[in-house]
Amino acid sequence: MIKERASESTPWWAPRVVPPKDAPNVLLIMTDDQGFGAPSTFGGVIPTPTMDRIARDGLRYTNFHSTSLCSPTRAAIITGRNHHSVGFGVVGEIATGYPGYDSIIPIEKGTIGTILKANGYATSWFGKDHNTPFYQSSQAGPFDQWPNGMGFDYFYGFVGGDASQWQPNLFRNTTAIYPFLNNPGWNLETAMADEAIQHIKQLKEIAPGKPWFVYYVPGATHAPHHPTPEWVKKVSDMHLFDEGWNEVREKIFANQKRLGIMPENAKLTPWPDGLPQWDSLSFEEKKLFIKQADVYGAYLAYADHEIGRVVQAVEDLGELDNTLIIYIGGDNGASAEGMVNGTPNEFTTFNGVPVPVKDQFLWYPFWGSERTFPHFAAGWAWAMDTPFKWVKQVPSHFGGTAQGVVMSWPGHINDKGGIRRQFSHVIDVMPTILEAVGIEQPDTINGIKQIPIEGVSMAYTWDKTNANAKTRHTTQYFEMLGNRSIYHDGWVAATTPVTLPWELSTKTAPDVITGYNWELYNVEEDPTQFNDLASKMPDKLKQMQDLFYAEAKKYNVLPLDNTTLARWNTPRPSLTAGRTVFEYSGELSGVPGAAAPNIKNKSYTITAEVEIPDGGAEGMIVTQGGRFGGYGLFLSKGEFGVNRGRVVFLYNLLDLKRTMWEGPELGAGKHTIVFDFKSEGPGLGKGGTGVLTVDGKEVAKNSMEHTTPITFPEDETFDVGQDTRTGVALLEYRYDPPFKFTGKINKLRFKLEPEPQPEAKR
Repeated sequence: MIKERASESTPWWAPRVVPPKDAPNVLLIMTDDQGFGAPSTFGGVIPTPTMDRIARDGLRYTNFHSTSLCSPTRAAIITGRNHHSVGFGVVGEIATGYPGYDSIIPIEKGTIGTILKANGYATSWFGKDHNTPFYQSSQAGPFDQWPNGMGFDYFYGFVGGDASQWQPNLFRNTTAIYPFLNNPGWNLETAMADEAIQHIKQLKEIAPGKPWFVYYVPGATHAPHHPTPEWVKKVSDMHLFDEGWNEVREKIFANQKRLGIMPENAKLTPWPDGLPQWDSLSFEEKKLFIKQADVYGAYLAYADHEIGRVVQAVEDLGELDNTLIIYIGGDNGASAEGMVNGTPNEFTTFNGVPVPVKDQFLWYPFWGSERTFPHFAAGWAWAMDTPFKWVKQVPSHFGGTAQGVVMSWPGHINDKGGIRRQFSHVIDVMPTILEAVGIEQPDTINGIKQIPIEGVSMAYTWDKTNANAKTRHTTQYFEMLGNRSIYHDGWVAATTPVTLPWELSTKTAPDVITGYNWELYNVEEDPTQFNDLASKMPDKLKQMQDLFYAEAKKYNVLPLDNTTLARWNTPRPSLTAGRTVFEYSGELSGVPGAAAPNIKNKSYTITAEVEIPDGGAEGMIVTQGGRFGGYGLFLSKGEFGVNRGRVVFLYNLLDLKRTMWEGPELGAGKHTIVFDFKSEGPGLGKGGTGVLTVDGKEVAKNSMEHTTPITFPEDETFDVGQDTRTGVALLEYRYDPPFKFTGKINKLRFKLEPEPQPEAKR
């Protein structure tokens, strides 16, 4: 930390902390779920003029790697440490109690925001925050693991793995905001750029000598793919994907060789047996999959365009020459989480429900609009990771970890258009920024002794004379969900994945140690991991395996765990843990699912004591979820005064089927509404029977064959007295949020029964 010396001429109110002399601004950009072969700068077919612009003015890095999954990569980039070192061995939703997996960034491993803020920088974070533990993401806090508590003065974005770009769970600092309500056409990609531009402009005008650090991390291209209609038309008219994923892959690889991204000796890895060849598909499948890819491509191009507006604003303010820009194309490989055929609603994937191609055509005309939460077919993910094997979630192969990176800083990076092939990793970004700024890692932060940064600065690559210098990042482990690899001095040893990311399975995972084969690659000579040398060089493989376990011990990777569904459903810290009764009154909105009553896979009773004014009432009494899955208890809106005020309980099963219980219109006065559901469990997603009663009289009884097994939409919330984002109803009983309840909720009570357990075998 650099402190200004106090003197008699220094006013008492003057800042005592100043940045280093000539400290640059820093614009750190990272997109989401974007494979190495997606952006045009790295041979892709999707136009990314902003990334191209930065590449022309600076450098392209062709051997940069992430962790293979989003929130682990994001924890690594803001701390400069390996993801297990800072508690993010996996995404926080499946955190466990082990130090490498608890989703808590330790205070002894301070963030880039904290360090720069302490050295006189204005720090801000725009976009995705997937590093706040989900059980701390409610209005009750604590907020030390929110962006504002991790060194960022200003936060504008969403909390969680993904969010609708039309109606996101959006926050300004720690306050939920809803700018999309009654604002047709609003989209977060544009709104986020507007917000960042205004923020930078404001800093320039109020404190022109104060450098800034902007961490700009849009949700694109993680599902849902939500570009504006103009961008969908623009990209669709280019016919980029009409020839299918196999031909697109060949074209990308040819582009990569032409651009020098891949050396001439590089080989295109084979197409996997587990995914269909394009020529084997039917006409309907091809039509649907082209539409999916057009919308994905439009989303990527749209995001790049909005990033371009931010970069242009920096130039218009006269700050471009004094700004280090680091633009990382994705936080992991392209995502195959849409399963083999894609889906109009990503939450069908998370709940293990594939949607047949013919059924997806119900959403075809408005794919990418607010009426969908779409994801493309897995074949496109493999193609977007050209020339490598595998996809997001897979850390053993570069298809899961390779990210295209460009950097520019006029006057400091002068090898315009240069290519750098040195191995580097996301943990190298923080030390690179600190070296550029001229700040050493502090020994302590707020009195807490700091653990050394684990990354290696990439600044040595900026000098043209070091274009072919040996990498200074000589060893790097990778691990995710039990799959693992190790890089060392140009060699990679990697396990062969035993599960397919596009297939959700409840089968027991193999033994995490003995159930995996290992592969071996000389990536200096074989950059695409084409030629497996494991059988020819067993001694080298053993040496690399031993190195992996030594690194794993050092960085909190152990114990290895390759379970997924079991971890998802494991009890963990929560504001609701152990509670079976929840009571509310009046209004409450924006409560994340982790802090709400969990009605999944159990019996439950919802009791609402309401008071209806003269003339009747309408509106939401309680809801969780929305268009893409969830439930709601409400009084109907009606039309032209007809059917207004009817009691309705509606259960939306993943936007695939809606089941309703309908009661009478409520007159003025006090009423008690009860919805009682008896589950047919044990087991995930079992059906059951619900009974709706009003003032002690049964008014509706209905059964469901299935219920939501694993998760309601994570970007939706639990609301009482209104519905803050999207409505659970589609056609019948449709309403427009916020659909505030116009009566009075005196008491709302949830009573949850224990989750049924299978009978013990005798």
